[in-house]
Amino acid sequence: MKKTILLAMLLFSLLSGAQQAVHIIPQPVSLEMKQGNFVIDDKTAIKISKKDKEVEKVVHFFAEYVKRVTGFDLKGNNKGNKIIFSIDKISEIGDEGYLISVNANEILVKANTSKGLFYGVQSLLQTLPSIRTNDLVQIPSMEIKDYPRFQWRGLMLDVSRHFFAPELVKEFIDLLATYKMNVFHWHLVDGAGWRLEIKKYPKLTQQAAWRVDDWGRSWNWAEVEFNADRSKSTYGGYYTQEQAKEIVAYAKERNITVVPEIEMPGHSEAAMAAYPELSCNSKNNFGQSGNFFASKGESNYCAGNDQAFAFLEDILTEVMAIFPSKYIHIGGDEVDKTSWKKCAKCQARMKTEQLKDEKELQSYFIRRMEKFLVSKDRKMIGWDEILEGGLAPEATVMSWQGEAGGIEAAKMGHDVIMTPGFPCYFDHYQGDPETEPAAIGGFNTLKKVYSYEPIPAELNAEEAKRVLGSQGNLWTEYIPTAEQAEYMILPRMPALAEVLWSPKELRNWKNFNERLQPHLVGFEQKGIHYSKGNFKVDIMPIVANNKLSIALETENTDGVIYYTVDGSVPSTGSIKYEKPFEVNTSMTVKAIMALNNKVMNAKPAEQSFTFNKATGKTVVYENANSRYYPANGANTLTDGFRGTKNIGKQWHAFNGTDLVATIDLGTSTTVGSITLGCIQNWGQWVFLPQWVKFEVSEDGINFKELKTITNSIPVAERDTQIKDFTAKFAEQKVKIIRVTAKNLGQCPQGHPGENQSAWLFVDEIMVE
Repeated sequence: MKKTILLAMLLFSLLSGAQQAVHIIPQPVSLEMKQGNFVIDDKTAIKISKKDKEVEKVVHFFAEYVKRVTGFDLKGNNKGNKIIFSIDKISEIGDEGYLISVNANEILVKANTSKGLFYGVQSLLQTLPSIRTNDLVQIPSMEIKDYPRFQWRGLMLDVSRHFFAPELVKEFIDLLATYKMNVFHWHLVDGAGWRLEIKKYPKLTQQAAWRVDDWGRSWNWAEVEFNADRSKSTYGGYYTQEQAKEIVAYAKERNITVVPEIEMPGHSEAAMAAYPELSCNSKNNFGQSGNFFASKGESNYCAGNDQAFAFLEDILTEVMAIFPSKYIHIGGDEVDKTSWKKCAKCQARMKTEQLKDEKELQSYFIRRMEKFLVSKDRKMIGWDEILEGGLAPEATVMSWQGEAGGIEAAKMGHDVIMTPGFPCYFDHYQGDPETEPAAIGGFNTLKKVYSYEPIPAELNAEEAKRVLGSQGNLWTEYIPTAEQAEYMILPRMPALAEVLWSPKELRNWKNFNERLQPHLVGFEQKGIHYSKGNFKVDIMPIVANNKLSIALETENTDGVIYYTVDGSVPSTGSIKYEKPFEVNTSMTVKAIMALNNKVMNAKPAEQSFTFNKATGKTVVYENANSRYYPANGANTLTDGFRGTKNIGKQWHAFNGTDLVATIDLGTSTTVGSITLGCIQNWGQWVFLPQWVKFEVSEDGINFKELKTITNSIPVAERDTQIKDFTAKFAEQKVKIIRVTAKNLGQCPQGHPGENQSAWLFVDEIMVE
């Protein structure tokens, strides 16, 4: 019997002394591992150095989690080890920082505030099991000093396009808290549905929260319809004020501020459905069926109608009673000013206020609403379009159209939140679009999110202080379920959390990937959906020295890549990738990634390369392509890489301008045909060119037109179309080629973007 006891004691000693790995995300500022472990058992007790209600809430949160995974209630006596929480005055770490000291007998968590203690708790919890266990539970001995880099660390959830129950909202908040994010931006209102009870205006939830569920139109958000008859309006939902208050309180317990967004003056179709008298023209918005739809350009509040401002002030008054956040988001994006141009009241307002155009009228609208919010001791946030016509005096700008708006605002002395579509839009694909769930487009992989730097190089040190932080955005046009919502934010949200919390100099992709793996296991154990998109192989052309090579890459640092070049399905017996290889003929490359000799891809990555006389040659543009669609860089049009219907990849884009591309073949070459590849995606404002002109030259100065090919596909065609414009001619010697594609200029009449700049997308120039 004595031998058995001694063996058990020896085994326990060995287990408790073994060093446990730590995988904390975000990476702490300083983490020093020590020898030994703190073992949690039925004798472990929690102590608070000084009684404080907020600290007690943090301690309760910690104790409840520990009880769920261990069964211990941490009410041990003085004979056991202790976990001590203490509020102190500690320099350097600020309001959200914390210190942790762990040894075999004691865990000491210290901070300046309960917020800091809460974040210390989150780090401790990441050392514990994700689910209930009867195994030995221990926390490794260590010293942590930690505090955040940015004050705004957020995630936005759009509940207008698709409604999510309060339970899912709370799950989002729990996930944010786990990774020390502190802002939940709640997009409650948009053209597709009103989601918050406003007691003074009951039709906002009786009618504007419910839409006609006719998805034979493939989620065409430009044609959302509402109907007062609920038997016809079958999709929707809303949050009562009590539910919203409960969510705000739930978030507060987890150090998260809920920032509500009430869209204005555009994206207001839902509100107009309930109160059409607030639009510029309420007479022609009802069809014979009784369905309400916002006519083109009539989804705005009328800027000349004082009733509209009174309506919005009443709404914001109720909103502010629910949400104590210092910030209130008013949207302000994508305002189509067509109705304002035709509206007598709006034009009269412009004359009275001496406004020179509708952009200044938008600025007037925003300034007026900001004045109201400031009078209530709140601050206004808007998307970067609020810069149009002049920025409101105290406004904070949320920069989504790249970083230009944020840079401009910061240089003007305004606070900014950087959240550019690339890489902060989590509704974009994160893995191979061929195998991922349908998304709106784009391509923001885990590595791209982790590599993001919120401080633009264009800002000096003082201007950079205006960058409060960043956030991820989950727009839900293509995200109808809670499962898909989880999938789209994970694991990208933890990656962004580390960008925003940890020091820039500590960021290390390989190390993050290693620390991420146990978190993925935890998601799996809890039944939380997440993307395995980091198993994907990227096939990337390299154009240099008039040659085309192909590089293969995976975000998984332990992955081994195998590939074929003949179109066959690769296996672990195929060519092992070691370095880029040259392309000198047309080929189809297929590639897989393996971990421990196990293929991790449901389907191989695949790309066909067209090798022709222009492949690998340098391209010079007369008009710069959009930086939002970089594809494979400067020589995308000669990289042999054809685009697909996913416009977020392999396409160069021109917004309102023409493509004028010149290629030098190097020597006089016999040529008999030239082709330019283009795409039309009506819903994304992308249209085929009006015509494509092909010219050649020997000296680069004097050009001869060979042919001009006119587009034959109607601009009204809504199905995505890829079209090659090809000029065939008698073979001749050519050294320099110039291709001009005429942009449509503006989106056509009847299109949601009517009168706004059209996009032109091109993928490849092929010369035979």
